[in-house]
Amino acid sequence: MLPSKSTYEGISSETLKELAVLVNHLRVPSFSLVLENFIRGLCHFDTLIIVTYKKSFKPIILHPKDRSEHSPTLNLYLNTAYMLDPLFNSIQQGSTSGVGRLIDIAPDSFKDTEYYQTCYSKFDLIDEINISVPLDENTTYVISLGRKSHMGSIKRSEMKKLKEIFPLLEALIKQFWLAQSRGHVEYQPSNGPIKHALKTFASGVLTHREQEVLGLILRGHSSKAIAEELGISAGTVKVHRKNIHTRLDTSTQSEIFTLFLDHLEALDQAIE
Repeated sequence: MLPSKSTYEGISSETLKELAVLVNHLRVPSFSLVLENFIRGLCHFDTLIIVTYKKSFKPIILHPKDRSEHSPTLNLYLNTAYMLDPLFNSIQQGSTSGVGRLIDIAPDSFKDTEYYQTCYSKFDLIDEINISVPLDENTTYVISLGRKSHMGSIKRSEMKKLKEIFPLLEALIKQFWLAQSRGHVEYQPSNGPIKHALKTFASGVLTHREQEVLGLILRGHSSKAIAEELGISAGTVKVHRKNIHTRLDTSTQSEIFTLFLDHLEALDQAIE
């Protein structure tokens, strides 16, 4: 069933024509490029990437496919750092489909994390808008739109357009996946049980509770948020933080982040 007529009151006749062009590309390789051009008619953005997230696999980038267009920061994200990304963790926790801003799902201390400082900040984005479409119980298709400082945050009118057109985009993306998924997933690299990476990090060195605290720290949760999440006092979190540094022989979050990336690399090598 199509959405009610009122849903499309803000969609111009030109947009509907462009939508028809998109429909005609459902079964051809240029679908992603045409999709980018279509979204460009709805809102402004500096960067656009299309990625699929699947349990037990690394993210697979669908667009742009040309590796020469992939920055070192994007490669770092796709290979390891994605595991600390708010979007990835939201998907792992069962987030629903729709249009949303990264800032609305990021932990309260996200910008203080080493992941943000070492990886995410290098994308030089002031705003990120994600269009998420669950394709099945294990796979989620995401279009990430990035805006830099000269453009500012997304306008309310632009967000409204994206949300109005989303039901149609969702249906088309699902049809595209039915028609072309084989060409995108046949050679995707397995990353094994990635959901256990945080649980196995420093296993045998940290206690189970310290591992829980460390995982939340790496994702960007403040001590207050960690206390609320685990049902413990802020003072107890402070003690756990001190013990973590003592047991890992570290003094900064940067050192812990480096150890975590080494852990991810070791997991990759173990399953190759």
